[in-house]
Amino acid sequence: MPLSPPQPRKHLHTRAIQCCGYQRDDGLWDIEGEIVDTKTYSFDNKDRVRVAAGEAVHHMRVRLTIDDDLIVRKAEATTESGPFNMCGDIAPAYGAIEGLAIAPGWRKEVLKRLGGVKGCTHVTDLLVGPLAVTAYQTIVPARRYLRTVAPGKKRPPLIDSCHALARTSSVVKRDWPEFYEEKA
Repeated sequence: MPLSPPQPRKHLHTRAIQCCGYQRDDGLWDIEGEIVDTKTYSFDNKDRVRVAAGEAVHHMRVRLTIDDDLIVRKAEATTESGPFNMCGDIAPAYGAIEGLAIAPGWRKEVLKRLGGVKGCTHVTDLLVGPLAVTAYQTIVPARRYLRTVAPGKKRPPLIDSCHALARTSSVVKRDWPEFYEEKA
């Protein structure tokens, strides 16, 4: 069902986020994310003099190289445009997440290492949300993990991650009957 019709309004800001997952020839995975913020109007900026309508206010990119266990083997970030000249200076800090697993506790650990003045708000937000989900959506299905669970395996971590994948849902009953639970 679509959203209700909006009230009269004026478009001012666009945030575009794109994330892509790649299988590398060496058996690792690259997950790349990009965030671009633009305004529909021009404005003055102390570091950039003027930011023209449609020009990127923020333009950041991240690449995570991860293994089959969703462990970050390499992390890199770059700022192509920011509101301040020094925005890109924090990019090397993103190596601090190397060795972390994209698993429960990911968000908390990333924020511990890169939150606040330790990182860039926009890059860190990209990591804890869309990039982590993209990694999961890229690797897990590619390994056919969604449809097959070997005997003796633990419950797939996707179970109970959302409404459709609740342990009591028809989806879990269909795809992972051994982990399905009747509603109480």
